[in-house]
Amino acid sequence: MSLLGVLVSIIMAIIIGFIGDALVRSDMPGGVIGSMVAGFVGAWLGHFLFGHFGPVIAGFAIIPAIIGAALVVFLIGLMSRSMAKTR
Repeated sequence: MSLLGVLVSIIMAIIIGFIGDALVRSDMPGGVIGSMVAGFVGAWLGHFLFGHFGPVIAGFAIIPAIIGAALVVFLIGLMSRSMAKTR
């Protein structure tokens, strides 16, 4: 994979993470880095749960990746809220 391919993948992961965060209306911890992680993990989770369909950009099947990122952000939000309540 070339450097340009890596940069495009990182940018797509950040965009997917931001979209997932916006859909859930939660504050993803970590800012841009958190969104990037949510995008990569969400793309993996979305591919695992829903398969590979829809438009593909930089190796990301966009629709499953966004759904997966929204799930990741939702689960992280639940965990952070439950941890805040126990303190």
